[in-house]
Amino acid sequence: MIKYLVHNNIDFAQYDQCIYESKNSLIYGYSWYLNCVAPGWDILILNNYEAVMPLPKRKKYGINYIFQPAWVQQLGIFSRHQLKEDLIAEFINSIPRKFKLVDILFNFDNHFSSKYLSKKDNFILNLSDSYESLFEGYNKLRKRSVKKAKKLNLIIKEVDNSKPIINLFKKNKGIELNNINSDYELLNQLIQEGFKRQKVEVFCVKNKNQNLLGGVIFLKNKNRIIYLFSAVNQEGKESQVITFIIDFVIKKYSNADMILDFEGSMITGVAKFFESFGAVKETYFWYKRKRIIRLPESL
Repeated sequence: MIKYLVHNNIDFAQYDQCIYESKNSLIYGYSWYLNCVAPGWDILILNNYEAVMPLPKRKKYGINYIFQPAWVQQLGIFSRHQLKEDLIAEFINSIPRKFKLVDILFNFDNHFSSKYLSKKDNFILNLSDSYESLFEGYNKLRKRSVKKAKKLNLIIKEVDNSKPIINLFKKNKGIELNNINSDYELLNQLIQEGFKRQKVEVFCVKNKNQNLLGGVIFLKNKNRIIYLFSAVNQEGKESQVITFIIDFVIKKYSNADMILDFEGSMITGVAKFFESFGAVKETYFWYKRKRIIRLPESL
């Protein structure tokens, strides 16, 4: 039986245990993460937390709706057991009618058919092989970029402060992308919460003069390390800093039961960059449905 629970009625210990034990566990689903990006979120649960579906919610102009929070690539249903399409349909049909818009990204394990559904591309790299084998999977351009970066005597460090990288992004790309300060504030809050739980790794690169050239923020959960955010200046671009960091992380986690998750992308150039490391496509799903007029329920 699937039940709807408002935020104050959730047993967060049981909920988080379900996320942890799920076959498709992702860091975005944990209560601490959602508390940062979507305060007051509700859930659907199957029986005694056998499967859960977080429902980030908002209200605007008197209309309740489900939305996809910033800094979250995939949500949907998390389950200890293999999900079947009829159960996914039951979850979707259990979303309360008060939510007049449902706009959410289901995760890679939530396979179902719907006229309200479209596919999105992610790229992942299995890190269980040796670094040498993984490096051989890079394309020729990426191999050259790695070798170029290593000749520049760049300094890479793991740091416990994300602000310099966020500020570098704001300076170099933020104005162009019209990002608002609240996006950056939310990201910094999220990273601080992640640091407390040892779920974040931040790497920055400086030149020989100790000038920051770029950095990458990664999320780490169970067997998946996620490329969440990066920033680079012009010198960093020319020095192949992002390639340098990704290669460093691949080497660090090689021979481990880990997946490097690149978090996208549908942009051709970005997708090709991720593929150049030997990453393969992983599909996830965008579900968007308006429910303003009452109609018979269907997917």
